[in-house]
Amino acid sequence: MSKHHPTTEVLIIGGGHAGCEAGLAAARLGLETTLLTINLDHIAQMSCNPAIGGVAKGQLVREIDALGGEMARNTDAACLQFRLLNRSKGPAVQSPRAQCDKALYQQRMKLVLERHPRLRIQQAQAVRFLTENNRVTGVQTEFGEVWRARAVVVATGTFLEGRLHYGLNSFPGGRAGDPASRALADSLRRDLKLDLGRLKTGTPPRVLAGTIDLAALPRQDADPESYRFSFAPADETFRQEFAGLRQPPVLPCYTTRSTAETAAIVREHLDKSPLYSGRIEGIGTRYCPSFEDKVVRFPQYPEHLIHLEPEGGATDEYYLNGISTSLPPEVQWLMVRSLPGLESAHISRYAYAIEYGFVFPRQLDHRLAVKAWPNLFLAGQINGTSGYEEAAAQGLVAGVNAARCAADDERPFTISREQAYVGVMIDDLITKDIVEPYRLFTSRAEYRLHLRQDNADRRLTPLARQAGLVDRACAGRVRELEREIAELRRELNARRHQGASLWELLHRPDTPYHGLPDPPAASPRAIEQLQIEARYEGYIRREAEQVRQMRQLAAWIIPADFDYRGIRGLRNEALDKLEAVRPANLAQAGRIDGVTPAEIALLQVWLKRVGAGPAGLSR
Repeated sequence: MSKHHPTTEVLIIGGGHAGCEAGLAAARLGLETTLLTINLDHIAQMSCNPAIGGVAKGQLVREIDALGGEMARNTDAACLQFRLLNRSKGPAVQSPRAQCDKALYQQRMKLVLERHPRLRIQQAQAVRFLTENNRVTGVQTEFGEVWRARAVVVATGTFLEGRLHYGLNSFPGGRAGDPASRALADSLRRDLKLDLGRLKTGTPPRVLAGTIDLAALPRQDADPESYRFSFAPADETFRQEFAGLRQPPVLPCYTTRSTAETAAIVREHLDKSPLYSGRIEGIGTRYCPSFEDKVVRFPQYPEHLIHLEPEGGATDEYYLNGISTSLPPEVQWLMVRSLPGLESAHISRYAYAIEYGFVFPRQLDHRLAVKAWPNLFLAGQINGTSGYEEAAAQGLVAGVNAARCAADDERPFTISREQAYVGVMIDDLITKDIVEPYRLFTSRAEYRLHLRQDNADRRLTPLARQAGLVDRACAGRVRELEREIAELRRELNARRHQGASLWELLHRPDTPYHGLPDPPAASPRAIEQLQIEARYEGYIRREAEQVRQMRQLAAWIIPADFDYRGIRGLRNEALDKLEAVRPANLAQAGRIDGVTPAEIALLQVWLKRVGAGPAGLSR
């Protein structure tokens, strides 16, 4: 007989980056939350690169922090090296990135979860969804136990029907050292009738530092400036309850380059690659190709850059970023030892590819709720994304909406494209066709001059405060910053020098704030924000006009049961896409691949005919 646990309000399936943020968000909103995961010691595991941030990903992490999430604080506590990418370019594409102590990151996040009074974590594998009256009522575990809940978040990462490939040898696994979740994937299809697909990702080998000639390699040190991901004061990250955790050292990274010999080794053994022998069906990301793909697809490049990144202060392992492969171990030894500086390197962990199942995210709405199951939410790689940061951001949004669902609060917690990269990502997922693992880039955002990493708290913390995700002190810091910026701007406009206001002088690229004549005293943050706003004022104004026009289209709400087949003049491709996505408004409809501006205009005419005008107007 199965054991029934008391009903929890929110149930989280999975303890990766998405599951952690989902669980914490729901618990911080006051909901009794339970998180089930296969291995408690692998909570927040950095399965691939032990780093957080990067191009667009760094913006996401700062947005997660502004919304009250944990990833930024956890990164600051485990940081081995910090760098600001694209420093020589404009602020819209500058992105923070931190190399992390892999074990410390996992340990601290686990401790955060363990010590939250409304969050309990349980080591167990969910194998079947329980349903009743078109709602998911809970799950059954491998032990026969039943965990019931009012709302459920599924954040299974790469575990759904995961399969590891080492050359032509393959076997089930969610990642190296962990089992795959086959039964839960079957239940998604059988019990929930969801449409699943297959994707692929991979990881490179790890080598021991003592066997690398580091002195012969170019060294890459941290940026000299002190920088943190979190907007909160440092003492909030390193609170007393974490005093037992060690502080990580600052460690350098190194670089090397592949050689003609490396490429020759790969070409000679391509018949042993599961990618080129047809054993792998899942589609990999084009933006992070395996080394085999680099050699085959880009023969014009005789060498490729490889970063050697430390995995932690208490381990000698280095991560070889840039040489991900699924070739067999005996070939990996040849490849690694063909690299300058690694002629005697010892591989401590072999590289591998992993195929896994995902749910096509067109089946979700902007809350990350499954349309057919309104109290079921999906977050992370199960939605077809790649990366810790994309997963964590989805987890936070899913966790908030699951909490509201469990509390019978019908208000959706959604973030739009003009508000944040989080909104860009979610809208892309539910609107676009996902044919490869989705990765966020600054180029995906139409309003990236506004969606900068430096102003994430100004954009999102007021929203987080309204949702109950951050406390009064956090919101107060942002209000004080806004007050200081407004007063400073007024003063700069009022003071003049040689016929121009100080605000006008600040527009000039060769005039920094401290180059102004007798500039008013101000905090570094306020100065930073004012310099950017002055320098790009015209472009920011232009973006604001684009946002206004987009919001006009977004105001045209499309009824959920709208009959697209009743519209004469729609092409079959547009008709099929509109019926599959079921866009919430005209703005979203216009972003669907295969729907033209002419068809949006046609759709607008038909919405008028059925009395579905812009939201807020009489119909």
